[in-house]
Order: sequence, then C-alpha cells, then structure tokens
Amino acid sequence: MSELSVGCAQLGNLYREVSDGDSLATVERAWLLGVRTFDTAPHYGLGLSERRLGAALRSRPRHEYVVSSKVGRLLEPVDRTAGLDDEGFVVPATHRRVFDFSPEGILRSLTGSLERLGLDRLDLVYLHDPDDYMAAALATGYPTLAKLRKEGVVRAIGAGMNNAALLARLVRETDIDVVMLAGRYTLLEQESLDDLLPLCVERGVDIVAAGVFNSGLLAQPQPRPDAKYNYSDAPPELVQRAQAIAAVCKRHGTSLPAAALAFPLAHPAIVSVCVGARSAAQIERNVALYAEPIATDLWEELKAERLLREDAPVPGSDHARP
Repeated sequence: MSELSVGCAQLGNLYREVSDGDSLATVERAWLLGVRTFDTAPHYGLGLSERRLGAALRSRPRHEYVVSSKVGRLLEPVDRTAGLDDEGFVVPATHRRVFDFSPEGILRSLTGSLERLGLDRLDLVYLHDPDDYMAAALATGYPTLAKLRKEGVVRAIGAGMNNAALLARLVRETDIDVVMLAGRYTLLEQESLDDLLPLCVERGVDIVAAGVFNSGLLAQPQPRPDAKYNYSDAPPELVQRAQAIAAVCKRHGTSLPAAALAFPLAHPAIVSVCVGARSAAQIERNVALYAEPIATDLWEELKAERLLREDAPVPGSDHARP
C-alpha cells in the first residue's frame, strides 16, 4: 500500500455528479503523482465507482497497484427506476442495497465487483459496515473471506467501519489482515488509542485511516462554523477546538489539513491514509498536503495546550512509525 491512498466514493457521484472525464483524470493524476492504492465499494454510486475505477486502471500493469473493495451490501435490481438514489449518491435508483454477509451473498458481491472493475482478483476485501450485523459477520462473513484468502482469490481481508469498538472485537476474534477505521483516529478524536490501535499492533493487523478530516471540519486551513462533522453539522464546541488547532498550525507555518493528514501516519499500526477526491486538482492538493513538511514543535504545542492526547504518537517522536 502507498501511504497516501485514494478513496473513490466521489467517483460514484457522492453528493454531486462527477463526469466520466473528471473521474478518469482523477485516477490518472493520482497515478502520475505516485499513488498506487485505490479503495472502492459497490455501495458507492450503486457500482458506478467500481466501473469508473476499473476503466481508469485498465491500461495499467496489474502488479503495480492495489485495489480494495467491500462486501456486505448486495445490489439488487429494482423493477422500475424511481428517481435518484437516496443514500447520498447522485445516480439513478436502478438498484437497492441489501445487507448480506452470508457465504452466497459475499460470493455474489465479490463476483459483481470483479465484473465492474474488469479484474480477475482483488488485493483486499473488507466487510463493509457490519455494525448491525456482527453476528453474521463473525459466523459467515469472516469465514467466507478467510476461505477466499486461503484459495488465493483475494490477497488480504479485513473490515471497514467507523466504530472502533466493533473493529476491535473483529481483531480479537478473527485473523483479519487490515481494518479501515473511518473518522475515529484524527486530530479531534483519539479514543481508539485505548483499545483498537494497541490491539492491532499486538496482533499485527494493519490500519488504513479514513475520514481523517472528520467529514470536512479539518479539511480547510480555517474551520468554518457551518462545517460538517461526521456527516452532520459540527457542534460549536468542536468547531472551536478545530479553530484552536488551526491557530497552532498557522503559528508553526503549516495548515490544519496537512497536520490532519500527517498525524495518523505516525502511529505504528497505520499504514495508509485514505483521502477521497473527485478531480485532478483535488488529487494534487492531497499529494501536496501529504508532502508538506511539518515542524516537530507543532505537536509539542498541541499537547501542551491539551489539544492532542499526551500519549498519541506524533511524527518524529520515539514511538512513531518509522
């Protein structure tokens, strides 16, 4: 995995339409700038994200990139298309999503993903948001993925969700390789230091950190009062906290988004930060943020001001990932 990976939900028209040309340009610019890891899912635009990503990668050598997708939501055709999708993607509602972690459901989901991507294998497959289906995820979902891993159909398996406690349960009770942790280890949230992160270090499970901007609150150098936090309006106290962190960043010659991107990668368990993009310009911005040098005393001041947990590994510290 590349340390910076591309989340492809926007290629599925998340919140607004993206043209085929912009989708292709997004992936091509990521490639030219050295990014080689791409994450998608059937959920994203009812398969549109997978189709666009597969088309954009079709001419690239298969051994040079990593693609992850997800299982758990089957796409079932509907008799009559009625308007647009109602889960945040601007696409015709040609299918409905059905949660299914049974062996048959996972095989159907995986087969559909491979067809849409135009690939003969996936590098990494996640159980997608099994929050309300943990019994099925443990009883049938994980064993099915483990069997596919053993057979070489997929190279690595894991789970992705925004619930650190449930991910910790999966790490304890299974032999998964990777977890995608969305929004729960950021400059604003470090509670997963108490459980999931040390557990992953202990068991040798890698973490991909997603949602590092907390849905937008940390995405701009100066957080706006109307910013989103975890897909909803940000509470005033969190806006104030983000603004205080931004002020420290400014004093040390960096930006809040650059610090938000750099922070998770210091933890020994985190191997990649997954950031979405819908255009070549956004890819360029994300790569520039990733490459931005950050003064080590920034982290010292954040801890001194109690804006960051004292035990959080930071870039350049003794406990940071090499």
